Amino acid sequence: MAQVTIRINGYVYTVGCEDGQESHLERMAAEIEQRINSIKSIGGQSGEARLLMLASLLLADELHDLRNNAPAPVEKPNPERRARLRRVAARAEEIAADLLDA
Repeated sequence: MAQVTIRINGYVYTVGCEDGQESHLERMAAEIEQRINSIKSIGGQSGEARLLMLASLLLADELHDLRNNAPAPVEKPNPERRARLRRVAARAEEIAADLLDA
């Protein structure tokens, strides 16, 4: 298990992570630090716990927006459904041709 030292709001934390995930953990810490700095810039500094709570809420809000705005999953092709659709399409074309000839 790897150990990574990160700095958030001036405090140093040593955190364990899976080997190879060190840079990912550092990027996540940088995301939190960015949120904290944005809160501070609007005059929202009022204690470490409050800053971390507000940064967590900002991240949760972004995650919520991403989940709710994600495109619907694409359904896997179903060979039986495709064959049926081809038959229906062919029949519709036959009917249309018959109507044009009438």
